[in-house]
Amino acid sequence: METKDILKNLRLQHHMTQDELAGQVLVSRQAVSRWETGETSPNTETLKLLSALFGVSINTLLGSPRQLVCQCCGMPLYEDAMISREEDGSFNEDYCRWCYKDGVFAYPEKESLLNYLLSHMPNPESLEEEERREQLSDYLDTLGHWKKTGP
Repeated sequence: METKDILKNLRLQHHMTQDELAGQVLVSRQAVSRWETGETSPNTETLKLLSALFGVSINTLLGSPRQLVCQCCGMPLYEDAMISREEDGSFNEDYCRWCYKDGVFAYPEKESLLNYLLSHMPNPESLEEEERREQLSDYLDTLGHWKKTGP
C-alpha cells in the first residue's frame, strides 16, 4: 500500500476530517489533501507527528519500504507491535521491544544475550554449544548494536 492510501485509511479509521488531521500535525488542510492524492508526502518532522498520533511506525506510514531488523538480536520486525519504544512512547525502529524498552537495553553485554539465545533457540543441527556460541557471536557482530568499530 502507498503512503497516500495509508494516511487516508488511518485518518478515516480515527474518524478525522482532513481539517482535524491538519490541526493535529500543524499543517494546512490542503497539505493533507495533497498527501492523500499522492501529490506530495509529509516531511520527516510531520511523519514523526503522524507516527505518534496514529500509533504506527514511520516505516508503516511509508508503506514498509524497509525490512526492519533488531540491531541487538537480529530478529525481523514484521509488525509495529514488535518495535521498541522510547521513554516518550515514540518508536525506535532499530530494536525489538524485547531488547530495548523505554530507553533501556535488556542485554547490556553481548554475553548475556548469547546466553539467552543459546538457552532458548532450537538446535536442529545438534551443534556443540561452543560452535553455536561462536556462530551466534559472529552474527551479532554484524548488527549495529554490537558491530565492532576500530581495532
